[in-house]
Amino acid sequence: MANHTKETKQEVKTRNFGQNIESDLAAKFLRVVEVAAIESARTMGQGARKLSDQVATEAMRQTMDNIPMRGTIVIGEGERDEAPMLYIGEQVGAEFFDGSEVPEVDIAVDPLEGTNLCATGAPGAITVLAASERGGLLYAPDCYMEKIVVGPSCKNAVDLDAPVADNLKNIARRLKRDVDDLQVVVLDRPRHEKLIAEIRAVGARIRLIGDGDLSAGIAAAVEGTGVHAVMGSGGAPEGVITAAAVRCLNGYMLGRLIIDKPELEERITRMGIKDKDKIYEAQDLAPGKQLIFAATGVTDGSLMKGVRFFGEGTRTSSVIMTYKTSKVRFIESIHLEKGPDVKVKFT
Repeated sequence: MANHTKETKQEVKTRNFGQNIESDLAAKFLRVVEVAAIESARTMGQGARKLSDQVATEAMRQTMDNIPMRGTIVIGEGERDEAPMLYIGEQVGAEFFDGSEVPEVDIAVDPLEGTNLCATGAPGAITVLAASERGGLLYAPDCYMEKIVVGPSCKNAVDLDAPVADNLKNIARRLKRDVDDLQVVVLDRPRHEKLIAEIRAVGARIRLIGDGDLSAGIAAAVEGTGVHAVMGSGGAPEGVITAAAVRCLNGYMLGRLIIDKPELEERITRMGIKDKDKIYEAQDLAPGKQLIFAATGVTDGSLMKGVRFFGEGTRTSSVIMTYKTSKVRFIESIHLEKGPDVKVKFT
């Protein structure tokens, strides 16, 4: 005979919590990146890149401890002996909430993408994280990754092994424009001299950036930003976080790890990566069925404004994306100081 025992409200709450990671935790992760952005923005332009990163990391860690979850940092500030907090494998979050079981969550963080940008006051610094159910984010080694990121219209139009000219012509064809109308973002590094020359040879325009290929990848997946592609190699951990955003935005991304040292080959073996030459798509790098991507601007960028301080509070500009529920929200928040005479001004 079937068991028709009625569940209590608490039992239902316990059973359901964790099945909806996106709806349960998105707003809480938004708070994490907002707090980190505010703290790092206080150091903007002081030329102290390590301090900027440190205060962002500490703010993220402290805020995460108030979130009802069992979180594991899968991409963070380094291994345990290299970083005091937000290191790979660190457990974060409040284990129980109102007597209910809490969800198990994998978290990838970049407490301050663009430390040099923040230190000099240059555009494009952000605080960022991605989260998923357990196993929903690739454990990427700290190495370089070849990357191409494009928008939804260019799915399957690019290939990591194709000539640069062919990729750009295919992108232009999909976007129904000339190649010389395209804008490609490339990290300004000596290793990209050949890539830059090939892009220029075919006539496309280039925006060279000093840091921040993660935020550039997000811009490439959003129409109207003026960025049509991101090309070149950057950090593999940042590639995983980018992939989470690209999936939420229905964009397209290809990546391949650059394993050029024996110690890296040993490390990827320990991490369970069997094919070092594998070409990953976004769904391989961030395969989660539920994904959260959250970012807040520290300095002004193409998608978000930087943190603004005024006499009675702070204003932040953020984006929060969820994959399963297909939501992309751009959020302006005012964080008021406590006081009897505080006023909010609309601008």
